[in-house]
Amino acid sequence: MPTRLNLLQTQQPRPWLPDAAQRGDGLRAEPKRVQVRVKTQATAPVALRAPVAADAERFVTLAERSQALHTPWTSAPSTPESFAAYLAQLDTPANQGFLVCRPPKAGEGEQIAGVFNLSQIVMGNFRSAYLGYYVFAGYERQGLMRAGMQQLLRHAFGPLKLHRLEANIQPGNAASIALVRACGFRQEGFSPRYLKINGRWRDHERWAFVAH
Repeated sequence: MPTRLNLLQTQQPRPWLPDAAQRGDGLRAEPKRVQVRVKTQATAPVALRAPVAADAERFVTLAERSQALHTPWTSAPSTPESFAAYLAQLDTPANQGFLVCRPPKAGEGEQIAGVFNLSQIVMGNFRSAYLGYYVFAGYERQGLMRAGMQQLLRHAFGPLKLHRLEANIQPGNAASIALVRACGFRQEGFSPRYLKINGRWRDHERWAFVAH
């Protein structure tokens, strides 16, 4: 693993689409949103679960604390309003979001370490989605996002039955590239000026995990 894990990424040009079933191109998302809790082994260092409204205060605090870590790679919802908008985006069958949580220990509550997002989930003959993720400050360089990624892949290529998962990563984000490489993604290409982040069009590398 790299010496410094920013583990941020990836945003897409259209990170949240309307229900893919409305697109008229024959590609359909699942018929309804499913609240997902990814099955986790008892010994796993993290668990994945869907975010809920009750997470707002903790999430916003973590996002504010992590702004220096996240810049220039991504930005997390850092106000109650933007968190509510994030939850609303998950209320479509084309999107799923997961919090990377350290299970409660004696004398401690659950800790939110990071986030994974699946967006533009399209089924039919395509069965593909985009992957975005970031870690919160204080939880980097601990292997938590790698453990979470392994669970996410089991979900994406198991119950969700995807064929392909794509992550677009800025070339300078070495830690994020190290994460996807370690988890079995392969680089497929390079997209100049792919996505506008913080007012600038930024180049991205295209990485993908394809079902065997």
